[in-house]
Amino acid sequence: MKKIIEKPSPEAKALSLFLMAYKTKSPIYKDKARRINRLWDLVKIDELSKSDYMEAVQNMLTLYGGYSEVVEKTVRFYIEKTGEWKLQGDDKYCLDAKQIADKILKQK
Repeated sequence: MKKIIEKPSPEAKALSLFLMAYKTKSPIYKDKARRINRLWDLVKIDELSKSDYMEAVQNMLTLYGGYSEVVEKTVRFYIEKTGEWKLQGDDKYCLDAKQIADKILKQK
């Protein structure tokens, strides 16, 4: 029997990519990334409810300014580091990030 793997929400994806980007700047981000990834692993094996996971994600997002702010900080980080935004996709996060990236690149 094949287990269907559920993908994280756009908010969880935004938080995960944000923490992954900034973990090189501070060990606090690295610890938080490890924590949120561990929580997702618990969701996948049904040891934590998705609603409890989403509550933890929302609390962390709020700490960093909310979904839009986290997406913008992540996009800006990678544009400053590499000069471009490479992530492609048709999910909500990718579309929101692409829109912000286009705006930032247009200003340069």
